Amino acid sequence: MSGVKATGLGLLDILEATKALSQTDVLVGVPHGEQREDSDMTNAQIGYLLENGSPAMNLPPRPHLVPGVEAVQDFISQQLFKAVDSALEGNQKKMYFYLGSAGMKATMSVKRLINAGDFTALAPLTIAHRKARGRTSIKPLVDTGQYRNSQTYVIMHKDEEVERGKT
Repeated sequence: MSGVKATGLGLLDILEATKALSQTDVLVGVPHGEQREDSDMTNAQIGYLLENGSPAMNLPPRPHLVPGVEAVQDFISQQLFKAVDSALEGNQKKMYFYLGSAGMKATMSVKRLINAGDFTALAPLTIAHRKARGRTSIKPLVDTGQYRNSQTYVIMHKDEEVERGKT
């Protein structure tokens, strides 16, 4: 008489991992609550203004978040496919590894774009204000470095944070 023998992860592990994946997001950008030392605005609010511009503030758009993520879209897609495969194997630890890898790559791409400084040039008055404060950089988006350094990724499960990137 022959019997059926189960090996490896069971169906329950696979169901749990795929459920976790379906309720998980990888968010890239600036956490909303980080208040700046030198401003009444948070880095997230400043980022929105920098990305989209503000005619009222005479601030041209300097897109960096969306183009930064789009620049590594192929790699991100590969990591997300690997995360799905890991979930189908019932391996949540591996699944979260691939999600984190996608978030890290996107974050580094955004920072690289900011560092490159290939945006609409700063106005002469802005450069003069920077020089008056002892700043030498004339690159847009990089004055103190606080905004660039606040770029990160967060893995969220439902409404609760699972992991915050360290870049």
